Amino acid sequence: MTLIEILPAIHQLSVPDKLRLIRLLAEDLDRAEDISPFEHHKLYYLLTPYNSFGAAGVLARALAASDDDGA
Repeated sequence: MTLIEILPAIHQLSVPDKLRLIRLLAEDLDRAEDISPFEHHKLYYLLTPYNSFGAAGVLARALAASDDDGA
């Protein structure tokens, strides 16, 4: 059975049944192996706003300018 075949039936479900379906699918994916694109024990570096003082200054000036415009 394909997704196109079951979509009309899914659209007819009530909201509680749709939520149950979402939970069931999520649990099914949780039990599946190899669904994550990440590798175990590998470090992934993510950019964060921490120690981004230049960005903080730009944001502070933008907020101050918006306060001046609204007064």
